[in-house]
Amino acid sequence: MSAPTTTAVRTGRAGLRRWAWARPARRTGAVLAALAVWQLLAQFRVNLWLRFSQFPTVTETAHEFARRLGTAAYWQDVSDSVTRIVGGFALAAVLGVAVGTAVARSPLAFDLLGPLLEVLRPIPAIALVPVAILLFPSNEQGIVFITFAAAFFPVTVSTRHAVRALTPVWEEAVRTMGGGRWRVLWSVVLPGALPGILGGLSVGIGVSWICVISAEMISGEYGVGYRTWQDYTIVDYPGVFVGMATIGLLGRLTSTAVELLGRRVTRWLPRTADDPSPSKGGRVRWRVARTAIGKPS
Repeated sequence: MSAPTTTAVRTGRAGLRRWAWARPARRTGAVLAALAVWQLLAQFRVNLWLRFSQFPTVTETAHEFARRLGTAAYWQDVSDSVTRIVGGFALAAVLGVAVGTAVARSPLAFDLLGPLLEVLRPIPAIALVPVAILLFPSNEQGIVFITFAAAFFPVTVSTRHAVRALTPVWEEAVRTMGGGRWRVLWSVVLPGALPGILGGLSVGIGVSWICVISAEMISGEYGVGYRTWQDYTIVDYPGVFVGMATIGLLGRLTSTAVELLGRRVTRWLPRTADDPSPSKGGRVRWRVARTAIGKPS
């Protein structure tokens, strides 16, 4: 191997190594910088236009977080909130995909359901708390209903647009080979619309967390939202920030779970260069790139 080629190979390998740790380092640095700013503003009780005089510091919040991790009440609240989210979101995912597909594919379904959906969709799910109190015999069922309503409309709308955006050539090809309506649905419509459906699910899970926490604050008896509001009423500000941190972590975990599931069921799609779980085609391109710089897989 000539000297210029060796230099190029070494440069390419160094670039790959830098790319492997640069992005995680930037993300970690951004989080640490935000925590450092929070610590300084709260520790020195900065009061300019924004008032940080009553903010707990990062260390105070971390100590309270560590203390609560060892209590049964904390895990009971987490379990209640997660159970509500899973129940409402799963129901919204199934019905949202079914209704969105029906509205996009059937003129009859569109005429019967389309106007009703468009009237109900702009209503915030949290505004349905009085309706849930009137409809359901228990607060638990009402909170699950609000969680369902929050995720249902993003999933339905995303599914409807994704199904309508499919090229008719695929369906015509299946019908030419003798495929019927159900064959078209399972072989063309749902796989083709899957990326759009997953986008709706990602949005829906985030909105569900917003609404379930708000519902717990208003009418709940247990859960992270209920506990956070109770901490605020007794002026336990470190506890409030522990609740906020818990909500953020749970939301991140559930969103990541939805994304990982989406990558799992869409392995046949091409991936971007920074995707942590590339498809088979992406792995082939990665091996080709490594071989080109002199490091075969």
